[in-house]
Amino acid sequence: MDLFQLETFMAVAEERSFSRAAVRLHRTQPAVSQVIRKLESEIEEVLLDRTAREATLTAAGEVLQEYAQRLLNLRGEATTALSEFRSLHRGRLNLAANEYTSLYLLSVLDAFRRVSPQIKVTVQRSLASRMSEELMRHAVEFGVISYRPDDPQVRSIMVYRDELVFCLHPRHPLARLKEVSIHQLAAENFIAHNIPSPLRQKVVQAFRRHRTPLNMGVELPSLEAIKRFVAMGNGVALLPGLTARPEIERGELVRLRVPELVFEHRLRLVHRRHATLSHAAVAFLKVVESMAKERGDPFHFQVERAL
Repeated sequence: MDLFQLETFMAVAEERSFSRAAVRLHRTQPAVSQVIRKLESEIEEVLLDRTAREATLTAAGEVLQEYAQRLLNLRGEATTALSEFRSLHRGRLNLAANEYTSLYLLSVLDAFRRVSPQIKVTVQRSLASRMSEELMRHAVEFGVISYRPDDPQVRSIMVYRDELVFCLHPRHPLARLKEVSIHQLAAENFIAHNIPSPLRQKVVQAFRRHRTPLNMGVELPSLEAIKRFVAMGNGVALLPGLTARPEIERGELVRLRVPELVFEHRLRLVHRRHATLSHAAVAFLKVVESMAKERGDPFHFQVERAL
């Protein structure tokens, strides 16, 4: 089994067709078929079901597909690393973040691009729950998450301190106050994020602990949508401060303190614990550390021990 065979196999699996894979690889269809037959012979497993109109993976093919993708990603990583070795003025940096944590990256990337404009940066959207998987597949070098990972293969660095904020429309009856208790929120209609998270669970538990109803009348798929909906005068929301700060500063939303709902967010930069970081990744880390020293709280650079 070699990388050429795996590349051919992945092309057929993704295209679901020997002929389309041949066009993609600039080879003839018989040549592609021969490579797949040889691969199947070597591992003594049928990888593709050829009886259907389109080529579909067998159970063995699905298993191999996962490992083949990892190996091809590693090849790409190795090629990039060697290229960077030859020239420190080239490289790329792949990161993963979700809608919330990507906001932290904006200020860091602004500083990074000033010192390393030649580095191509890609930030892909990923659920926090899948971040470790993305790192282990070598799909990204860094991820940004809002909780401490329990995966021993992942190294985490606390980089930003945020907090949960209670927001409402400026003309809401409670907007004239500076502070409210959780009991005053029993009749409020909360606009909630429909993606489960540890923070959402903490909020639910807080309302339960204080024997107060939590009415989530509307659930939306993004924080941006929640902010806009509340700014239109619909309900109230609990949002990460980093997310809501621009609307609060512009007066589109009002922030009130709720003593029972004081929750701190700590954003972490994570990477594979035993990885050899690329030149671009090392430069990025230096920028993150430098920002923490220059700006201070809420920016931080604290390497955490494994749980």
